[in-house]
Amino acid sequence: MISPLAFVHPDAKLAPSVEVGPFAYIEADVEIGAGTVVMAHATVLTGTRIGVDCKIFPSAVVGAIPQDLKYKGEYTLAIIGDRTTIRECATVHRGTASKGKTVVGNDCLIMAYCHVAHDCVLHDHIIMSNATQLAGEVEVDDYAIIGGGTLVHQFTHIGEHVMIQGGSRVNKDIPPYSIAAREPIQYCGINSIGLNRRGFTREQINSIQEIYRVIYSPMYNVSQAVEHAMTELPASAERDVILSFIKSSPRGILRSAVS
Repeated sequence: MISPLAFVHPDAKLAPSVEVGPFAYIEADVEIGAGTVVMAHATVLTGTRIGVDCKIFPSAVVGAIPQDLKYKGEYTLAIIGDRTTIRECATVHRGTASKGKTVVGNDCLIMAYCHVAHDCVLHDHIIMSNATQLAGEVEVDDYAIIGGGTLVHQFTHIGEHVMIQGGSRVNKDIPPYSIAAREPIQYCGINSIGLNRRGFTREQINSIQEIYRVIYSPMYNVSQAVEHAMTELPASAERDVILSFIKSSPRGILRSAVS
C-alpha cells in the first residue's frame, strides 16, 4: 500500500490499510488512521495526526510549522479528523504555544489552495472552497460553508450553518444560521436553504428569522437586542445558540444589510 518511491519515516505510525502514493513525504511522529490515502507528492510533517478514511491530495502540506514569528519551536500538533478531504496544494499548519494544536474536524472538505493557519479550530462538516485563507486562531463551527477566495481575519469566529459569499473579507464574527455577503461584508438574512436541507423544520427556521429580526432591529443596540430576545422571545435551542454566540463575541458581529 506504500509506493516504493515514497518516503515514510520508520517512526511514523500508519495503519496497515493506509495508501501512500509515489513521492509522498511522511516524517516521524506522524499517525495516520485506517483507510486514509496520502497521494503523490503530498507532505505530512512531524506532529500530524490524521484520522480514518481521509484523502490528502497531491502537493497538500499538513503539519508544517506556523508562519507566526512568536513560534519558538515548541512541540505542537496538527490534528485532522475522520473522513476529511484536503485537496491539492492546501496547507494546514501546526499550533503554537497559544493553543498547542490546529484542529480540522470530521467530514470536512478543504478545497485546493486553502490555508488553515496555526491554532485554528474547525469543527465538523465544514466546506472551505478554493483559495480560502484562515488566519491564526480562527474558529469555524459545524456545517459552515465558506465561499472561494474568502479572507478571514485572525481570532474570528464563524458560527454553525453559516454561508459566506465567495471573495469576502471577514473581520467580524458571523453569527449562526446566517448568510454573510456584500462588500464590506454584512448580515444578509438567514441560510434558510441550507437549514432546510439539514432537516430544520419550518417552525425552527421561522423562529431563527424572528430572533434575527430582533437582533438587527434599528430600535436596539446589540446588548438591548440580546436582552429583548432573551426575555420576550420563546425559549428554543436555536435562540440559545444565537444569543450565547453573540454574548461571547469579543470582536462583535456583522452589521446588517437588511433593514
